[in-house]
Amino acid sequence: MMSEVAVEEISALTAIFCEKDEFELLGQSETEGLTFRIQLTVDGYTEKLLLKLIFHLPLDYPSSLPDVSVSSEQLTRKQCIDIKLGLLKKATTLVSEPMVHELLLWLQQNFTTVAEQSVRYQSPRGDCEQRSQGETRTALLQVDHMRAKTKYKKIIEKWTSQLGLTGRLFIGKLILILLQGERKSIKDYLLLQKTSKVDVDSNGKKCKEKMMSVLCEMQLPCGCKQLPAFEVKDYSSLEELKTEFELVGLLELYHKYVHMLV
Repeated sequence: MMSEVAVEEISALTAIFCEKDEFELLGQSETEGLTFRIQLTVDGYTEKLLLKLIFHLPLDYPSSLPDVSVSSEQLTRKQCIDIKLGLLKKATTLVSEPMVHELLLWLQQNFTTVAEQSVRYQSPRGDCEQRSQGETRTALLQVDHMRAKTKYKKIIEKWTSQLGLTGRLFIGKLILILLQGERKSIKDYLLLQKTSKVDVDSNGKKCKEKMMSVLCEMQLPCGCKQLPAFEVKDYSSLEELKTEFELVGLLELYHKYVHMLV
């Protein structure tokens, strides 16, 4: 059952967003919680923009964060994901209290700031070759398990594409995610990984990643070039995994952070 606080918040939202198409209840489940869509108008630089935000409130909301998705015909996918990340960061400061309306107000008041950051970090095509090595970071993450493997892989590929990250997803005895790109993009990825429902639990219910660890995050090693794309690599032995690290010029990384996990 949804908490009384959540039910009261939904009632308030329907009263606030009462114009046509402003609020729509998309789903309600005794096991999954509530899902609803809100259309919000914000002031852009030269025109008003229409955003569509879908919120999913889990049963233990507001003790846990809502899931959020953002779309707009007037913005790019990169801008929409940056808005989502901004909302999630703000949400972490509001845990244990009703937050949806507060998040919407925050977005209306801070939209231009969020948009400016999105443009600032959006690189033109071909810019990867022009970045200096000092701006490129490498992060290595370990994921404990993947129950919904196909879905999980697609989510990771989607996020890395949207954030302009390259690297590898190694799947075998160890599940490792190698990320390369700008520091902000890597931090944004980590936030998405920790706050979004990416897998299912032992009962088949959608769940967030609670057992991911960051093995390292550092400047791209001297002499190494950023990988040109993000790829999924299945391996059958640790020797094969070691070879994969050697092929991308990161054998030292393997010996320092991966070998000790075996």
